[in-house]
Amino acid sequence: MYSSHHHKHHARRLLCLTALLCFAAGGTAYACTRKAAVPQLPELPAESLAQPAEYGVQQSTLTAAQAQAILDDPRMILVSRTHPITEDYPVETKECGSATAINKTLQTEAADAFLSMQAAAAKDGVDVRMQSGYRSVSYQKKLYDNKTQYYRDKGLSEAAAREKAAVIVNPPGCSEHNCGLAADLNSPEHTTLDTGFADTAAFRWLCENAEQYGFILRYPKEAESVTGITYEPWHWRYVGAENAALLNQSGLCLEDAVAVLQRIAAGETVTG
Repeated sequence: MYSSHHHKHHARRLLCLTALLCFAAGGTAYACTRKAAVPQLPELPAESLAQPAEYGVQQSTLTAAQAQAILDDPRMILVSRTHPITEDYPVETKECGSATAINKTLQTEAADAFLSMQAAAAKDGVDVRMQSGYRSVSYQKKLYDNKTQYYRDKGLSEAAAREKAAVIVNPPGCSEHNCGLAADLNSPEHTTLDTGFADTAAFRWLCENAEQYGFILRYPKEAESVTGITYEPWHWRYVGAENAALLNQSGLCLEDAVAVLQRIAAGETVTG
């Protein structure tokens, strides 16, 4: 899947960025069980991950510039209720959804990565399908407004109706689907988007292999208090292979990783 240029790029970036591993103790740790971290990358020496400090505490070797570079990577965009995106957020998409998909596209790079991942899974006898991808902010607004109207019709006040609607449908700009990097996945053995997907061969395969294609489990059980989203084994987020390796190995969810990176970029010394 990857060219020799990609191999070298991933290796160089992981070499300087895996210092985030030492922050897992200070964040919300989570992980899928994986066969290996990133098979295409050479094994890195342990001393490249962090520098020892007094009393056994590890200190980040990541520079402010390196941390800022990761934050500036458009694939690492944080989209949530507290980090909404605007309606004019630029998205170029490509179709990669199944025949029954509600929203069939993702950002082009994410779509290509998903199609490569889907093909690899098929070679292992596993059928992974993209069921819901990119939604424009305007489309998200329509969903949210319709749900709000539903609760208005039930007799709720405007404020109560909007609050109730937001529990089910994210307000416009607050859903990861609005950036085109989030994919709701399923398989023929479990077509509904619910926690039952965690018991499928497709989910197990994703936990072992999705990282190689740049996807992370975005809303794991252990990070619910941080993400504000309940466990969603079907919801996978494209961040790029090198970033996926960094996040999974650090044990940090995206919110925690971004918070740590922001501290380092601001010049703080972060230890773990």
